[in-house]
Amino acid sequence: MYAIVEIAGQQFRVEKGNKLFVHHLPEKNEGESVEFGNVLLIDNEGAVKVGAPTISGAKVTAKVINPLVKGDKVIVFKKRKRKGYQKKNGHRQQFTQIEVNDIIA
Repeated sequence: MYAIVEIAGQQFRVEKGNKLFVHHLPEKNEGESVEFGNVLLIDNEGAVKVGAPTISGAKVTAKVINPLVKGDKVIVFKKRKRKGYQKKNGHRQQFTQIEVNDIIA
């Protein structure tokens, strides 16, 4: 059984026991339970339910494993040749690691 769920603006294919990195969920601590109600599709051994846009009454429960994980550093470097213009900027995305406990259809 798997589901496609929308978490913080992104869609994920989740199964029970999956561990994923999602965009940072503020005010969530380690070990807390989180519910996601935007379930777009559920496949239960070939029986597919598709929402329009979501399936009413369906939800995915998960547990927060690590509330703040930093992603890889991305360097943004801009330069205009022969103009003396250079800009260097860096960015590290913040994620939350969760583990899917249950899919409720």
